[in-house]
Amino acid sequence: MGDLILYLGITLVGYILGSRLRSVRQNLGWTGKVQLVALVILVLMMGMRMGSNEEVTANISTIGVSAFLMTVVIMSFSVAAIWLARHVMKIDRYGRLQNGKTAAEAEKAPEQTMEISQEESVAKSPAEAEAAEEAAEEEKKGGNSTTIAILVSVVIGMVLGYVVIRRAFAGNMDTFDSLAGLGIKIGLCLLLIFVGMDLGLEGTVIDNFRKVGLRILVFPAAVIVGTLGGALLCSLFMDLSVKECLAIGAGFGWYSLAPGIIMEKGYVTASAVSFLHNVMRELFSIVLIPVVAKKIGYIETTGMPGAAAMDVCLPIVEKSTRSDIAVYSFVSGVFLSILVPVLVPVIIG
Repeated sequence: MGDLILYLGITLVGYILGSRLRSVRQNLGWTGKVQLVALVILVLMMGMRMGSNEEVTANISTIGVSAFLMTVVIMSFSVAAIWLARHVMKIDRYGRLQNGKTAAEAEKAPEQTMEISQEESVAKSPAEAEAAEEAAEEEKKGGNSTTIAILVSVVIGMVLGYVVIRRAFAGNMDTFDSLAGLGIKIGLCLLLIFVGMDLGLEGTVIDNFRKVGLRILVFPAAVIVGTLGGALLCSLFMDLSVKECLAIGAGFGWYSLAPGIIMEKGYVTASAVSFLHNVMRELFSIVLIPVVAKKIGYIETTGMPGAAAMDVCLPIVEKSTRSDIAVYSFVSGVFLSILVPVLVPVIIG
C-alpha cells in the first residue's frame, strides 16, 4: 500500500508540474528521450534481477512451460474480456466514446477520419504533404525501435544477471536484490513523473475522466474476469489444482507479493509457477503492448500487464497509445494491486 501511495503521489506531482508548463510545451520535446532512456535502464535491471535469481534459472526448464502456458492463456482472455467490454460500451479501438453510434459504426469512425485527413492533405502544398508523411513514418519507426530496445534490454539484462551478477555477489545476493529493488523503484518514480507531466501537458485528463466516469472501472473488472477465467481453463490441463491456478492468476503480475503468499500456505510448486508467470506477464506486456495497440485496440493494452499497468508498463501504454489512455492504465493497475493481497489469500487459503 505504501508503494501505491508513493506512485500515485509521484504521478500527481508530475501532473501538476506539467499543467504549469503547458504554455511552453513546444520546448519540452526532450522529455520523450529521457523517458526512453529511463525505461531501457529499468527493463535492463529487471532482466538482471531475473537472470541472477537461482529459482528462476533452475526451474526454467521444468515449470517454465506451465508458467508460459498460463501467461499466454490469461493474457489472451484478459484482452478478449476488455475487447468485449469496450464494444458493449460503444468505445472505438482508439478509446473514444461514440455517442449514439453502434459498435460497427464506431469501427468505421477511424476510416472516415482517415478519409477526411486524406482529403485535407490534397489541399495542402506538396511540401506540407511530404512533411506530414515523413512525420508519420518517423513516428512508426520510433514505436518499432522502442519495442526492439526493450526486448534487447531484457535479454542483455538476463545474461548479465546470470554471468556477471551471480559471480560479483556470490553468497550475498540479498545485497544485490536490495540494490536492484531500490534502483527499480527510483526508475519507476522517474518515469512516473514524466508520465504525469505528459498528462498535465495534455490537459484533457479531467475532462476525459468526467466523460467516461465510472465506466473506467469496467475494464479492471473485465481483467479480473478474463484472468480468473483463463486460470480456471488452465487448471483443466495442468498438474495444479483449481485453487492453485486461480491463486496464481489472482497475482495479476505482482511477482514480488503473490508467490510469497502462496508459498506461505505450503504450495511450493504453485509459488514457483506464480513467480515465473507474473514475471512473464509483465515482460510479455512490455514487448506486446505496442503490437496490441496497433492491431487490436488502445484500451486492451491496459489489461495485459495486470498490476504493472500502474507502474512499469504505464509509460509503454502511454507511448504506444495516448496520454489519456494512461488514465485507464493507472486506474486498472491500482485497482488490481489493491485486490492482490485480498484475493490470493482468500483463494489459496
